[in-house]
This record gives sequence, C-alpha cells and structure tokens, in this order.
Amino acid sequence: MIRIRGLRKSFGAARVLDDVHAEAPAGAIVAVLGPSGSGKSTLLRCLNGLTPFDAGELEIAGHRLAGGAAPPAEKLLALRAAVGMVFQELHLFPHLTALENVTLAPRVVGKVSRVEAERHARSLLDHVGMADRADARPASLSGGQKQRIAIARAVAQGARVLLMDEPTSALDESLRGDVAELLKKLARGEIASSTGGEPLTLVVVTHDESFAKEIATVTWRMAQGRIRG
Repeated sequence: MIRIRGLRKSFGAARVLDDVHAEAPAGAIVAVLGPSGSGKSTLLRCLNGLTPFDAGELEIAGHRLAGGAAPPAEKLLALRAAVGMVFQELHLFPHLTALENVTLAPRVVGKVSRVEAERHARSLLDHVGMADRADARPASLSGGQKQRIAIARAVAQGARVLLMDEPTSALDESLRGDVAELLKKLARGEIASSTGGEPLTLVVVTHDESFAKEIATVTWRMAQGRIRG
C-alpha cells in the first residue's frame, strides 16, 4: 500500500509539489504521467526519502515519513531496502560486473554471505534474461541490458516497492514491450526478491502514454504539482 496525504515540497520560491494526495494498493503498477516540471520526479524521490518534503505525510512499504527534517540514517536505510529505485541514468558501477552490481548491497548493507548473495543474484539475472551476461561490465552492455541489471539490483535486497524514472526513455521501440512484460512479472511476484515471491508495487514515471496504458493498473496524472486524476 502507498498512501500520500498533503505532500508539499518547494525549492526556494518554487512550489514543486502542492498538496499531493494519492493511494495505490499493494501489487499495483502506478504510472505517473504529466508534462516536464509537473513534479513527477520530485514525487518519486520523496517516496524513497531521497528528497525530504516540507509538509504532509506518506506511508510506503510499511514505512511512514512526515514533512520537515530528513529522517535519521537508520530509518532511511530501512526504507531504501524496502523501496528500491531505478534511476533514469541507471547508475551501475562501471568497474563491477553485472553479478557484482547485484550482489553489492545485499553483501555490504544486508550482511548476506557472498555465496547466498551470488545464488540469489544469479536467479534474478536469469529472471530478467541476463544470466549469460553475469560477468559483463556495464560498458559492454546495451541500454536495455543495463536497465535489466539495474532492476535486478533494485529488488535484490527484498524490495516491496520499486520506483522507476522514465524506464523507456533510452530504449528502442522494439524493446518497450519487453520492459512492459518484465514489469508485469515483477508486479505479479514472478520475479522473487530475497523476501520471497510476493508481488511488488511499482511506481513508474513516464512521458510515454502508450507504455503507461499498457502497464498501469493505477494512473496518477500530475499538473502544476498536484495529482489531477
């Protein structure tokens, strides 16, 4: 479940989020639509605690955040283990292989053994169609391949919610259908995180109306810092 109540966020004199209210049930695929500057990416970052907000409150993956000062580091760490994020730029570590990118957080943050982290990472890479590229570094991979690794990395710690910023922006038209099917599998729990085969809730920021129509079970359409429908 995601529940947002009265979220407000300003950068200087510019109010980017203005009394945002929204809900989505567990297992939903939420498409966040709207023009550039409408607050979509800021909302996504608030959901993961990357951007503290000024007022309001939100509940996500069993965690609660309130407006004002940023939460303590321990709370943010727990939140980000439950709420994964795939950035538009993907941010894979270039000096690590695909397998190492996926295992890094479970080993370092989750204190999972190397053997167990690699076992689960190989399963995730297999699910996203990247088992044969486990030893490849990002520079040798296509945009679509890197995105699949970023998704595997985001859910490797046991995420219950996955946030994605413009997942089709760098992809050819022919690959968008593959991404859509992958996200649907995640939402159905067919790609298991470390917590088991529970369905994930996805929040996907996109400019692509046709992609949103294909994947979304819930739509948040933003304009002037508010969700209008």
